[in-house]
Amino acid sequence: MIVSMTGFGRGEATEHDINATVEIKSLNSRYLDVSTRLPQQLQDKELKVKELAQKTINRGKLNITVYISEAESAGPSISVNEEKVKGYSRILYNLRSVAGIEEPITVRDITQFSDVFVNKEEDEKIIEQKWEVAQKALNEALESLLVMRTQEGDQLKNDLVDRIKFIESNMEIITTKTEGRAEETRDKLRERINNLLEDDSLDPERLEMEVAVLVDKMDVTEEIVRLRSHLKFFLEAVEQPEPAGRRLNFLTQEINRELNTIGSKANDSEIAQYVVKCKEALEQIREQVQNVE
Repeated sequence: MIVSMTGFGRGEATEHDINATVEIKSLNSRYLDVSTRLPQQLQDKELKVKELAQKTINRGKLNITVYISEAESAGPSISVNEEKVKGYSRILYNLRSVAGIEEPITVRDITQFSDVFVNKEEDEKIIEQKWEVAQKALNEALESLLVMRTQEGDQLKNDLVDRIKFIESNMEIITTKTEGRAEETRDKLRERINNLLEDDSLDPERLEMEVAVLVDKMDVTEEIVRLRSHLKFFLEAVEQPEPAGRRLNFLTQEINRELNTIGSKANDSEIAQYVVKCKEALEQIREQVQNVE
């Protein structure tokens, strides 16, 4: 199964007059790398956020952002410091008396002092409710991310399969052109050696052995067999249910190694052209594989 490492997921949840929104951005990475941005009240939940992400995602760099807000019906999150209000009221009354001011003291006069309002302390129950809602939004965002990564993975799979089949078709052509090459090469070598060495003392068996060694060095049959095997394993890997990124990366390296060997051993300009075409397709495969989970 091919799953892309890039994607975006978003989830929302509302309960207990609490709204939670989670956004996840996913990029390429050799391993699973999770970074989080959480509200102050949920800073101690970072490890749990990462554990939830690990249950769904295997590889990739994840940036998870959690937003928490309270519904309007929840009321204001501040309270009045009664002792401060009483203290400032006494001061204002004394000031009015000393200054001979007749106007009454108003609420506006008292609220000029910013410390008459204080933020409500959130108890553990409220914090747990916020985490509960945030967790639901996180699970939804992870599912959304997985859907997008899977959809992109299907597109990657189709592209990879097409390019692997392109290499297979070129290998068929190379195989056809190399059939019978060994005997043809052996005959040409014998002819050239006989023309250069007209010496009756030359050992025919030694000559045949040297020719066989040279022909073997130019034979690419084993490389073609191994390459076909790698191509077969590649196509099998993209169909398996488990993440295939690391295996595909390894097979890409092995395919490249065999292509290099075929190109150097074949010693044929026409075969070399087909090898170059295969390597161009393989380079595109290598770039795509870097994005596979």
